[in-house]
This record gives sequence, structure tokens and C-alpha cells, in this order.
Amino acid sequence: MNNRKGILLMIAAVAAFAVQDGFSRYLAGHYNTLMVVMVRYWVFAAFVMLLALRRPEGLRAATRSRRMPAHVLRALLLVAEICIMVYGYTLIGLIESHAVFSVCPLLVVALSGPVLGEKLTWQRWAAVAAGLVGVIIILRPGSGLFSWPALLPLISALFFAIYAVLTRLTSRDEAFFPAFFWPPMIGAGVMTLIGLPFWESISGTDWLYMAAYAAVAILANWLLQKTYEAAEASSVQPFAYFHIVFASMIGLTFFAETLALPVVFGTVLIVAAGIYALWHTHRTEAAA
Repeated sequence: MNNRKGILLMIAAVAAFAVQDGFSRYLAGHYNTLMVVMVRYWVFAAFVMLLALRRPEGLRAATRSRRMPAHVLRALLLVAEICIMVYGYTLIGLIESHAVFSVCPLLVVALSGPVLGEKLTWQRWAAVAAGLVGVIIILRPGSGLFSWPALLPLISALFFAIYAVLTRLTSRDEAFFPAFFWPPMIGAGVMTLIGLPFWESISGTDWLYMAAYAAVAILANWLLQKTYEAAEASSVQPFAYFHIVFASMIGLTFFAETLALPVVFGTVLIVAAGIYALWHTHRTEAAA
């Protein structure tokens, strides 16, 4: 394992995902969200199919799974999560969406106890509580500035947290690749059925944006795949929080979004709590 290489790849991956989010925000602001997400799924499905065809054991053996009902559920959760998140971009922007969504790793911690049977220490629960306080600071309920669209990234984070916990559950008794392969394949079919009726005519210039969106989506997923091939997940995961930084820079530069102080304070609290939870988990596992 090469942790330094993995860290650099993770930073590059989240930068690419942030650019993908920027294209999502632009395209979903001009076209139907379901159509934009459908194109994203077509690209993602093509990417995982290419990986599957290159597997040494062959396509059929690489994708065989005894957990198909779980993979269908995971696929539906991921479809809902992405659609809600992209729609949220168009209503409250990239900065606030990612600020709230950053609580997702802490939701995974909270769910890992009842779903996976993991022992949760008071330190990990304290981190979850601190993260939820950060979300409250960002949302500012009762301040007059709160709006229901601000709840969309929180719902999206919850769906993705459930998806992540189910992924860990399915990977306990079978190889990782089927869990990676089936959600985008199933999701592409679901999104085609849902999104194709909402197809809109794309203007000449926007075809270039759509092509760039597809290219960046492939690059982002390829970089993430290489990240986990190069280093242990526990070593590189804290650097995934750079996603918030890159998305905020894109929001400020290209969409004239603002960075309110409560959003900054809340995000810092959530990220600090998330990194502490990761560190505490890693230290506990190392001691065991």
C-alpha cells in the first residue's frame, strides 16, 4: 500500500467529483433534473461495465451475487440520493448542500451500531452529536432564514448513509465488486425508465457541457477506484472532506454563491467531528 499516492489520488478524485457537481448544478438549472441524473447513470454504468469486462475471472463470475435484493435496495437508495442532491443544488446551491451533506459519515457511524452490530463508544456518539449540532447551525431553524429545500441534502445524506451501511453488510460474505457493479447498472435502468419521458432538447453549446459532464464523471470514478487500490480506506478517507472545499470554490466562482458565517462554523464542526470519529475508530481497531 502507498498511502501518499492514495491521498493524492483521493484529493484528485474529490476535485473531479466537485467539478461533476458543478456541471450537475448548471445542467439541472437548465434542464430537468431526472434527465441530467439519467445521463450521469448511463456514464457510470458504462464505466463499471468496462471494469467488469476487464476482470480476469470473467464478467459472469465477477458480477455473481447472492445478495441481489440488497443490491436492488442499495441501487434505489442511491438513485434517490443523487436525484435529491442534484435538485438541492438548483435550490440552495453547492455550498450549503455540501455543508449539510458532510454529516453523512457521522450518520454512517450512528447506523453501524444497530445495523452492523458494531460497538459504539461514547466518543463516537459524542462525535455524531457534535456533527448534528453543526447541521443545526447551518440550517438555522427558527431564524427566518430556514427553508425546506435546506432539508434536501440532509435527506440525501441519510439515504447515502443507509446505502453505505448496506454496502458494508453485503461485503461481509461476498467479494466487493458485485456491490460496486450492481447499483449503477440497476440505477441506469431505473433512471432510464423515469428520466427518458422528461428528455428535453439540448442546445448546441450545452452539448459540450453534457460531454464534459460525462467525461468528468468517468474520470472521478476512475480516480476513486485507483485511490482504494493504492491505499487503505482509513488512511485516505479524511481527505474526502476536500470535496467541500472544492465545491465551495466552484459555487463562489461560477455561480455567485455566498459563504455565510454560520455555514462555515457548522461545516468546520461537522468535519472536525467526522475526522475525530474516523481517528477514534482507526485507533480502536489498531488496539484490538
